[in-house]
Amino acid sequence: MGQEISNSFFSRDDFEHFSDRLRQETRLLHDWIKQGELSEGHYQAGFELEAWLLDQDLNPTADNEHFLDKLANPMAVPELAQFNFELNGHHRDIRGKAFTALYQEMAGNWSQCQNTAEKLGLKIAAIGTLPTARLDDFNINHMSQMQRYRALNQQVLRMREGKPLIFKIQGKETLNFNHPDVMLEAATTSFQIHLRMPLSKSVRLYNAGKIIAGPITALTANSPYFLGKDLWAESRIPIFEQSVQVGQSDLTKRVSFGIRYANQSIMEVFDSNLARYPIMLPEVMDEPPESLAHLRLHNGTIWRWNRPLVGFDEDGTPHFRLEHRCVPAGPSLLDSIANAAFFYGIVAYLAETEEPYENQIPFHNVRDNFYHCAYHGYEAEVLWLNGRRWPVTELLSRELVPKARQGLLKLQVDESEISFWLEIIQERIARQISGAVWQRHHVARGASLKLMLSDYLQNQASGLSVDQWDL
Repeated sequence: MGQEISNSFFSRDDFEHFSDRLRQETRLLHDWIKQGELSEGHYQAGFELEAWLLDQDLNPTADNEHFLDKLANPMAVPELAQFNFELNGHHRDIRGKAFTALYQEMAGNWSQCQNTAEKLGLKIAAIGTLPTARLDDFNINHMSQMQRYRALNQQVLRMREGKPLIFKIQGKETLNFNHPDVMLEAATTSFQIHLRMPLSKSVRLYNAGKIIAGPITALTANSPYFLGKDLWAESRIPIFEQSVQVGQSDLTKRVSFGIRYANQSIMEVFDSNLARYPIMLPEVMDEPPESLAHLRLHNGTIWRWNRPLVGFDEDGTPHFRLEHRCVPAGPSLLDSIANAAFFYGIVAYLAETEEPYENQIPFHNVRDNFYHCAYHGYEAEVLWLNGRRWPVTELLSRELVPKARQGLLKLQVDESEISFWLEIIQERIARQISGAVWQRHHVARGASLKLMLSDYLQNQASGLSVDQWDL
């Protein structure tokens, strides 16, 4: 959801005061890093699962306030649109049977959400882009009643000098239109994977998140259809990048893959936030500098696909987290946790190699891999070590999944746990099945988008991972 604010209109003084606080807190974070005051604790896992509220005809229904009120679960919160909500997970150490625990928590909360939705005559869906969504659904009247979202919309339009957002997506089919506000961001629901990381490993882990972004996007793609068009395997990527666009350069885009690896410190990202990104939500808060409230709010308006976050342990020790935003929601809860297990394992492995992968794969290759995989899914080829070109399925199966296993063993995850969750990944690769592949196959057999979605939701409710779904 992002941090709520108290105002949606700001004065010049607000921007100036916020800027002063932001500079002060950025200097303070620099000092903490130099003094080694950030946490070196064990790796911890967490997640955010974004989902859709649907009516009985499988169209988005703008009713999250009523739904969340009836649900009364503090782990479920509103999202930008009234037809979306977000389900959060508690952070826990990555060791033992951590992924089973994450799954049990997610499944329990998801079941509660399903039961509440059913009582209200609604359905819920975890899917990247909703095939039945219509352009009229993404209008400002369906924005959640939160100041943060009103202000974001106003500030994006201010930065664009009132010009509409231009959407042009060339995939298997073409989508080309203008839109007056930021509401199309609500079309992109994800499964955001959080990793609390030790300060000493933060640079390597941040870079690893970028390096693996392409292959994991191909592996998890679940967003081929939007507004009746077959676009990219993971169409969330271009939709989200264009929905809040305020500049054409990678130096100014609020949603981007970035322009380089981190070099010496994760602090380079926060320095870039200060230097390159205009303040969007200048909410001046009555908080001590040590809370980093303004730094965190500003960072929350820059949506890197791999975004470092600052948080605090229960004892108040500050820590860095990595928020990996490349993975869509769905197809199943099992798939989501398997995706997380693979991610944690492979980045843990990459962070420990004697020769850093970031020294062996140029950044521009990693960035190109990401967009190629988002476009082509399993059909993508990627450039890897020594400039070798791999079919992404071969790279995943032969290189990355075995290395993810090694990474999880290093993190002290039980061997039975590793085998269970990575087997789901291996089976999906072996069958070359993803949510996107399943959706496209279903439509190719003659199903309408509505019928396909109906069958998708039945399979999702079965609890089976997508490699077990009938094609």
